[in-house]
Order: sequence, then structure tokens, then C-alpha cells
Amino acid sequence: MTGFFTSNKNLAMSDQILQTPPVSTLDKLLAMGRWLEEKKGKDTLTLNLLGENLLSEGLIITGASSARHAQGLADFVLEKAGERNYEFLRMEGYKNGLWILLDFNDVIINILQQAERELYRLEELFPGRPLSLS
Repeated sequence: MTGFFTSNKNLAMSDQILQTPPVSTLDKLLAMGRWLEEKKGKDTLTLNLLGENLLSEGLIITGASSARHAQGLADFVLEKAGERNYEFLRMEGYKNGLWILLDFNDVIINILQQAERELYRLEELFPGRPLSLS
């Protein structure tokens, strides 16, 4: 019987260790926008959509100079987000690198090469409040 109770106690302790304090969407947006700028994302636009959009609470749009650059940006954001235990749902478009979408549930990141960014003009579709990353 003692082993049973000891195991439950150890499980409870490990749950406490694994839990990280919740991060606000605003803090996530600012951190992720800075990561993209750090890796030379072009014209990074970080939008606070809280209360304005049912799709997401935050949106980031950034440009990439090539497929490899876009993939590198996505890899870097995923690595940094993993270190902070941010919830990650899925990624689309990584293989061709023209438009990579990263879905972090409350924040969606769009990494587009210049031609795609000019074609789709996502900035015009989402009239959120731009955030300053500096």
C-alpha cells in the first residue's frame, strides 16, 4: 500500500514541476515578433486582435527572402516557443516555403515570401492594433 501512495505523491510533484505559469497573448506576440526580427524577418507586423477576430487573438505577418529563409524563421520560432512551453497546434506550408503558417492557438504566424505577401496582402484583411516591438 505504501508504494501506491508514494507513486501518487511523486506524480503530483512532477505535475507541479511541469506546469509553467500562463503567458499572456500580448507577451507571446511581442516575444515571437522579436524572434522573427532577430532572424531578419522582413517588415514584421504584429497585430493584437483581442476582441476583434474569432480566428485568433494575435497575428504576426513577416516576410522571407527565400524558402530556406522562411523555413529557418519557422524553425527558430518553434525552437524558442518549445523552450517556453507555448502551445503549438500545427504548421502548414513548410515544405515549399512560399507561405508558412504556424498555429499557436492564440497566436498565428504567417511567414511569406515577398511575391506571396504582395499577392495576398494579409495586412489589409486583419485591421488589428499593430504593436511596437522596440
